[in-house]
Amino acid sequence: MVRTSRLGSILLAGLVGAGVVALAAAQQANIANGKEKYLEHCASCHGKEGKGDGPDAKDLNPKPRNHTDGNVMNRLRDNYLFTVVKNGGQAVGKSDQMPGWGNILSDQDITDVIAFVRTLAKPPYKPTR
Repeated sequence: MVRTSRLGSILLAGLVGAGVVALAAAQQANIANGKEKYLEHCASCHGKEGKGDGPDAKDLNPKPRNHTDGNVMNRLRDNYLFTVVKNGGQAVGKSDQMPGWGNILSDQDITDVIAFVRTLAKPPYKPTR
């Protein structure tokens, strides 16, 4: 029989609970709202189709991320993308030209944008469970 400490049981329950909350949030993402917010705030650099070719991209170096490149995008975790969108590129050691949108978009809006971005990838994104 395996014995666990009370603290270990509490920590395990907390981790499982956090995973359930994260999973529930991902399942509740509104892709239509994410697309609306993406077109409003992201498309000027990333393009309407997410190819990194928006009208403002021509003046940027490095160029904006191509969200349709599933070979790159599918390896990025949602929490990483959330940090980039909320706090900007510098928050993850990337370009400071990628602004943070946390003062404009709610956490739910950011979750929705990520859900929409996931629909752009080729090959398609398949979440791991």
